Amino acid sequence: LFVVVSISVSCLLFFLLKEEITQEEGNNSATSLGSSVYNYNSSTPSSSVVSKDLRKMKVVAVPCWSDNYAYLLIDEENKVAGAVDPVEPEKVNAEADKLGVKIVAVLTTHHHADHSSGNQGMADSHPGINVYGGDDRIPALTKKVGDKDQFSIGNISIQVFFTPCHTRGHVLYYATHSSSSPSIFTGDTLFIAGCGRFFEGDAKQMNYALNKVISSLPDDTLVYCGHEYTVTNLKFAKTIEPENKDVLSKLEWAEKKRKNGEQTIPSTIGEEKKTNPFMRVKERSVARGAKLEEGANE
Repeated sequence: LFVVVSISVSCLLFFLLKEEITQEEGNNSATSLGSSVYNYNSSTPSSSVVSKDLRKMKVVAVPCWSDNYAYLLIDEENKVAGAVDPVEPEKVNAEADKLGVKIVAVLTTHHHADHSSGNQGMADSHPGINVYGGDDRIPALTKKVGDKDQFSIGNISIQVFFTPCHTRGHVLYYATHSSSSPSIFTGDTLFIAGCGRFFEGDAKQMNYALNKVISSLPDDTLVYCGHEYTVTNLKFAKTIEPENKDVLSKLEWAEKKRKNGEQTIPSTIGEEKKTNPFMRVKERSVARGAKLEEGANE
């Protein structure tokens, strides 16, 4: 299975590299990569990094199906929450009840069933709730959003980024609060150490999403993705950059986490710039690992 996945992901990386090279040839500019805010030299990262109790803004992951994540984005001050991709409404509602918060919105990253098929159930259990999304194919949609649209959940500000590629209506939700670290919900665009398949888009769009939109956000932004693919992605990243110490240490960390039945989310944007080959397409080592040496910048 890993061999099949690696071949498929290698194709994605190849197209991203080619797209980046084409853009660089056009504008003859390069963007420096940010530094990591993680330390994976121990079995347990810094609590300040992995903690999901973000002062007044809290994120709770709700594992769904075989490897999906739904999330509760909670305003602790007002005890209200947005449910991100709540594919199993019963689980998400039960978690909200346990935490004593009221779900006031559904945030859908894209229309695929493993992210949106719980929307009608959420609408039925929360009459009048707003269901946000960027695609008319999303079930129970009440608020269609586009790039740079903004709304709020209690005192949490949400900004939408339109990132078509995985699907033509995929969006990201960037959440900020005055007293908390920012968070971004990336659905199937950005995974930890990986990216989504180009079902309805191309490399140019994915490159823009990863290396223009997402990479421009603060490095301490916490990344909450749609699936638990971390170990497989890092194994692939290791084949591309076998001497990348950040990749090696994070892979060791992730394997221990999964062996213990623990989640590997969140990551940070800074960490992805150090370990995710799809956000490192300007690096010579990535071009060399993808057999595209001539495309790398010095």
